[in-house]
This record gives sequence, C-alpha cells and structure tokens, in this order.
Amino acid sequence: MTELLTHTTRPAPPPTAAASPAKAPPAAPRGTRRRLGPGRTVPFGRLIGPVLVIALWWAASATGYLDPRILSGPGTVLSTASDLVSSGRLQDNVLISLQRAGLGLFFGVTAGVLLAVAAGLSRTGEYLLDGPLQIKRAIPSLAMLPLLILWLGIGEQMKVTVIALGVAVNMYINTYASLTGIDSRYVELAEGLDLSRAQFIRKVVVPGSLPGFFVGLRLGVTASWLGLIVVEQINATSGIGYMMFQAQQYAQSDVIIVGLVAYGIFGFASDAAVRAVERKVLSWRRTLAG
Repeated sequence: MTELLTHTTRPAPPPTAAASPAKAPPAAPRGTRRRLGPGRTVPFGRLIGPVLVIALWWAASATGYLDPRILSGPGTVLSTASDLVSSGRLQDNVLISLQRAGLGLFFGVTAGVLLAVAAGLSRTGEYLLDGPLQIKRAIPSLAMLPLLILWLGIGEQMKVTVIALGVAVNMYINTYASLTGIDSRYVELAEGLDLSRAQFIRKVVVPGSLPGFFVGLRLGVTASWLGLIVVEQINATSGIGYMMFQAQQYAQSDVIIVGLVAYGIFGFASDAAVRAVERKVLSWRRTLAG
C-alpha cells in the first residue's frame, strides 16, 4: 500500500525539449499595440484622388502625350467653360438638369421608402410588394424606355419617371433589407414594454432602418445622375446631356468634357452631402469610416 501511494504521488519528470510547447510571442508593451484599422481621417482627403487625376491629365497634355483631337487639355476645357458661362448656356442647362434630377430623386426616395415600410412591417405587404419589386430590380430602368416613351411621350414626365424608377428600387432594396434585419429581440422587448404601434416605429423601426436608408440614398443619388445622363440624350432640347450630344455632332470634345466635369462635380458633391448628413444622424455608431 505504501509503495502504491509512493508510486502514485511521485512527481512527473519534466517534459523534454522536444515535447515542450512552443513559447508564446512576447506581448507588445503597453502603448505600442499594432493598429489594424484604416488610420486617421484627413480633412478633405477624398479630394486627393480627383486632384491627382487632374494633375496627370494636365501633365500628359502639356508634354504632348495626349492628342488634343482625342481629348482636349485642361486649359482648353477651362477656356470653353468660361465661354459657356459668359454666354449663359452652361447655367441654363445646369439648372434644367438639376431640376430633373431633383424631382426624380424626391419621387424615387418617397416611393422607395413607403414601399419598404409597407413590405417590411407587414407580411401582407411583403407578399404583395417584394416579389414584383425584386423582379423590377432585375429589369434596368433604361430597358423600360421604349415602353415609357410609348406611355408618357418624350417630355419631362418621362424623363423624371425614368430617374425616379432607378432611385426607388435602390431605396426599397436597402431600406427593406435594413428593416427586416432588425434583431427580433428588440421587437420582443417593445412588446414586453407594451409600446404602441407609433412608439414601436419611432423607437425601434426608424433607428434600426437608418443605416440601410442612407446606403440606399447614396445609391439613389448616383442612380439619379446615371438616369439623367441617358434621358437627356433622348429627344431632349435642353440640359447638360443635350449640350454634350450637340457637341458630339460637331466633334467638340472640350464641350463634352465640360459636361462630364459638371456631372462629376454634382455627383461628388451630392454624395459628400449625404455622407455628411449620415455621419451627423448616425453619430452614435463607431465604424471604420470614422
């Protein structure tokens, strides 16, 4: 018995070097942790890319690598833009284009959000609306141009409708996905607190759907400009796209570039405005975007 106890209580021999586990890497000293995020934000950092593109364009034009018959240089484009502003032609076309894009964006956002709320908060609405809208997502709005021209003609109503359709689909898809992605525990908590329908929408639905709403809004803004470019080149008599189409017939690449720059500036500025509002409204979130 004593021998058994002695044998069982004998300490185990130390592990050999081959059997010893690998040593863990030394922990980094405090204050020197490896940063895994994208880094700090730089004020107006998003302008670095466009400025670099313009600098390369200017350098290629100045050194003769860029044929002005194919693509006019920045100096020529600036001179053309100044002439268009002096004659008032650019301002008139820009105002008409902004009106079309603004109306299409307004109607598209309104329709998309209302459809998403109806489908996201009601099984009946989901069964009736989600299927047709998913089918519409697979059909580009531009593919419906012949039918819309047949129904609405070639006037402003058709142009605004094409823009609104593209915006509405983006708004619906993202807002609906955000609504249906709300954690069911919040719904159960609202039911446990005996919240009314209005309180449930205000305190649970709206905050939970805002991230998807802003994603859809950014895509909708982009869709409004894409739709505008197309509809303004179909039997239009005004707008930036019409100005570019007329310049194409006379091989005026400088006027075409002025129109493209105008589209780019408005698209960049509108997206930046939406991002600024999003950061303000969703300031409670901590994300990699900063």
